[in-house]
Amino acid sequence: MAAPALPPPLGAPYRIGFVCLGNICRSPMADVVMTSLVADAGLADRVAVRSSGTGGWHVGQPMDERAAARLTRSGYDATRHRAQQHDDTWAGLDLVLAMDAANLAEIGGESDRVRLFRSFDPEVDAGPAPDVPDPYYGGDDGFTDVLAMVERTCAVLVDGLLGLDPTRM
Repeated sequence: MAAPALPPPLGAPYRIGFVCLGNICRSPMADVVMTSLVADAGLADRVAVRSSGTGGWHVGQPMDERAAARLTRSGYDATRHRAQQHDDTWAGLDLVLAMDAANLAEIGGESDRVRLFRSFDPEVDAGPAPDVPDPYYGGDDGFTDVLAMVERTCAVLVDGLLGLDPTRM
């Protein structure tokens, strides 16, 4: 199944947000990976990336130490993340990607600019996009699996960004 097209930019920079439950595992992993890939693609001055959680329990805290360790072992910098809660300021983003169906429902459901993260996953064949499983209550393998999903999906997103009109973002 081909990934859906990215929505056109609303302005500059192109703004992408990732949303999970507490903003300490899945969405910050996507934020860190996407930020790195955007920089590697030479798009850092034209694309802004952020993440948030639907709940406010962890606001201001760093990401889960297991998520940070998995990212660090893979060569990413996980030190700058501090959890934020999703709010109305996210309405103006070009693309908001929820990590699971519950997160998607919590932020108002799917629209042209709000989708499930794995709707861009090249390993999803057909039908509704599956959730990114929450690794919080599991072991290290869950974080490894999530990182693999995040890396391949963010690579597709960067390819989509490279295909957008650079004069508009």
